[in-house]
Amino acid sequence: MIMIAVSALITLTLCLLLGVPYLEFMKKKMYGQYIREEVQILHAKKNKTPTTGGVFIVFSIIAGSLIALFMAEELSTRASIVLMTLIFYMFTGFEDDIKKIKGKQNEGLSPRAKLMLQIAVSMLPALYLIMEHQTTLTFFGLNIELGYFYPLFAVFMIVGSSNALNLTDGLDGLASGCSFFAFLSCAIIAHISGYNDIAIISIAASAACFGFLYFNKHPAKIFMGDTGSLALGGMLATIAIMGKFELWLIPIGIIFISETLSVMLQVASFKLTGKRIFKMSPIHHHFELSNWSEKKIVVVFCLISAIFGALAVFGFMLQSSTGNIL
Repeated sequence: MIMIAVSALITLTLCLLLGVPYLEFMKKKMYGQYIREEVQILHAKKNKTPTTGGVFIVFSIIAGSLIALFMAEELSTRASIVLMTLIFYMFTGFEDDIKKIKGKQNEGLSPRAKLMLQIAVSMLPALYLIMEHQTTLTFFGLNIELGYFYPLFAVFMIVGSSNALNLTDGLDGLASGCSFFAFLSCAIIAHISGYNDIAIISIAASAACFGFLYFNKHPAKIFMGDTGSLALGGMLATIAIMGKFELWLIPIGIIFISETLSVMLQVASFKLTGKRIFKMSPIHHHFELSNWSEKKIVVVFCLISAIFGALAVFGFMLQSSTGNIL
C-alpha cells in the first residue's frame, strides 16, 4: 500500500515538473495541433495549441512506476509488459502527431498503418497470457474459457480501448479527467485482487492524468495528442487484461465506450438512412452543438466516469467476496 502511494506521489511530481519546460519547448518550436475542418466552428481558437503532451505523461508514468516497483521488489514480467505496451503505443501516437505537425493538417498515419501497429503491439500481452494459461474470463462465478481465442479478444480490447480514448480526447480536460478516474478504479481493483505490481502502475497512470489536468484544463495550454491518448487507452485495457478483470473494463471505460458507439451509430445511420442520429460525433460534440458549455460537458462526463468506476470497484469487491464464500 505504501509503494502505491509512493508511485502516485513521484509520478504526480514528475508530471507537474516536466510539463513546464516541455510546454515552453513546444511553444518555442511552434509545434501545435491542427484542428480538423468539421470542428473548426467549435474550436477555431484551439488551432496550433501545443500538442504531444503525452510524452511527459508517459515518461512520468514509467519513471514513477519503475522507482516504486524496484523499491517494492515487484518488477514482474507482467508489469514490464504493461509498461512496454505503453511505450510502444506512445511511439505509434507520436509518429502520428509528428506527421500532422509536419503536414500542417489533422492527417497523420493512414488508418491502416495505425491499426497494423496497434495490433502488433497488442499481441505482446495477449500471447503472454496464452503462455501463462490465463485465458478465462470471470464474472460473478461465471467462468468463460476462451482458450486460443483469447488473443483475438485481448487484441480487440486493447486496440478498441486505445482508439476509444483517442476519440474522447476532443475537449479540454475530457480524456485526462475521465482517465484519472478509470485508472484509479483499476488501481483499487488490482490491489484488492493482489496484483500489487499492476496497482502501482495503475495509480501512476491516474496520478499522471491528474497532473496533466493542470496543463490541460480549460483553456488547455497543451494537448496530450495521439501520443498520450493512444498510449493511455492501450495501457488501460492491458492493465485490465493483465489484472484479470477484463469485463470490469466496461463500466470503468463507460465514457470511452459511449464515445466510440456514438461514432459507429452515426456512421451506420448515415450510410443506411442518409440521416444522422447526433448533431455531430463523437457524442461530446453533439452536446457542444446542443449549447452545453465545454466545462459542463467535461464535468458531467468525468462525474459519470467516477460513478461507474466506483460501481466497478464495488461490483468487483462483491464478486471477490462471493467467490470466497463459494
